[in-house]
Parts: sequence; C-alpha cells; structure tokens
Amino acid sequence: MSDPTSIGLLWGAATHRGARRRLNEDSYLAGGSVFFVADGMGGHEAGEVASEAAVEALRPLVGAEVVGVDQVRCRVRRAHDAVCGIETATGRGAGTTLTGVALTAQGGEPYWLVVNVGDSRTYRLADGDLEQVSVDHSEVQELVDAGSITRDQALTHPRRHVVTRALGAPEIPEADFWFLPVHAGDRLLVCSDGLTGEVPDARISLILLAEADPQAAADRLVQEALDAGGRDNITVVVVDANGLTEALESTAPRDGHADHQDEEDTVPRRSPWRGALT
Repeated sequence: MSDPTSIGLLWGAATHRGARRRLNEDSYLAGGSVFFVADGMGGHEAGEVASEAAVEALRPLVGAEVVGVDQVRCRVRRAHDAVCGIETATGRGAGTTLTGVALTAQGGEPYWLVVNVGDSRTYRLADGDLEQVSVDHSEVQELVDAGSITRDQALTHPRRHVVTRALGAPEIPEADFWFLPVHAGDRLLVCSDGLTGEVPDARISLILLAEADPQAAADRLVQEALDAGGRDNITVVVVDANGLTEALESTAPRDGHADHQDEEDTVPRRSPWRGALT
C-alpha cells in the first residue's frame, strides 16, 4: 500500500494575457497537492474578479498534503457562492470556469481527484499518450456528442467559446469529478482554452514529451500559444508525479494571478449563463 503523503510532486506554471487581450482574466492555484485554473468571463468588471475569487475559495486546500473529496466539493461550492456575490456596475454578472486536480486517497492508495466546470481542460500524459480527462461544458461539445459536427469542425466553429456551465451561474452548476490512480511518471496539464484554442493536442503532447522540466514545459506551451496568435488569455500548469519522496516539491512561484491593468471587452453573449463566453 502506498502512502499518498509521500508522492513527490513537481510543478510549473505560467500565465499571459495574450497578444490581443488588454487584461488577463485567468487565475491559477498551484501548491501542496492542489492545482487549478480558472478562466473568468464578464469583462473588466467581472472576469478577473471571478477567477480570482474562485481560486481564493480553494486556497485553504493548499495546506493539506492530501485532501478529502468532501473538502473539495465544499470549496467548489464556496467558489460558486463567492462568484455569485460579485457585484458589477453593469449588472451583467460574473462567471468563471474551473478545472484542475487535487491529490487524494481511495482505500489508502493515492489518486488524482479531477474537477471540472466549463471549458478549461485537464489532461494526463501517461506512457507517451496525452488524454483529455475533463469533458468540455460547451455548445460545440454538445454538437460533437450529438454527431452534428466533428471534433475538427469544433476547433473553428463560431460558437466554440460558448460555455454551458460556469461558476456564478444563476443555477448551481454541476461540477464533474473523476478519480485517477496516481502512477510515478504521470504528467498532468491544467490549462485555460487560450492554450487549446491555439495549439492542437498533438503539438501539446510533443512539447510535454520534449520538456522534462515542468516549468520549462509550461513556459514553452504559453509561448507556442502566443506564437500561434495568442487571441485569448493563456494559463498553463504542468504537474509531475515523480515517485515516492519525503515531501512535496515545487519548481514555480506561488503567485497565481497575472497583473491586471486595462479593460477587457469580452462579455457574455447572452444571459443567463448558458451562452457565456470564455
């Protein structure tokens, strides 16, 4: 039986407002055994505040080497409540996606608890194969599931940024949860759609395989998204499980929020939150 507290985690994180946006509405939380990315929506008065509120609601989890499932559920609900409480001058409301992983245990064995609301994504790279673990809560994903469009068509569909679930929605969104056993050599990627909207999965996989250091991998992925156009905010967290060690380790700074300087003109496409843009 493995001791979950002895799993060695190395991580790196990077975020950028992108080449076209004036404001970074993404936030991330990385530390201990908790790694999340939030992509805010609602523009200057809401998006940046919403993503930051979500990660701050989850921050108490960082102090635990192994977190309980009920703790995570509770914190996700608090994140939703915090976003709902944001007041904006325009009355448009605030919202944010949330995706990521936390180290937990099942039957005394270490597991990743994967959490997702919205269209930010969590991937796992194992045995050289990159797999998207989370499932997008988006209109184009529903079209793909219905067989109306292909995955390739979804990449350029005009509704590709419209999410169907978000923290801060009038109705409490149902978060998806998955358990994945932890194996030495696992590499997890948590990112906003500013990465996946610019860089195809095949290219992401190549970079994750080529860059052994998680911080170097995160930096390179952000740069690739910028080089491809950088039309959105970009946030990347890369987490490696490197076997059994005495303590959890980090290779990146703890500050998980980019500087916010100017206004952003992204707004929900229609109200309520079904139809919100990330």
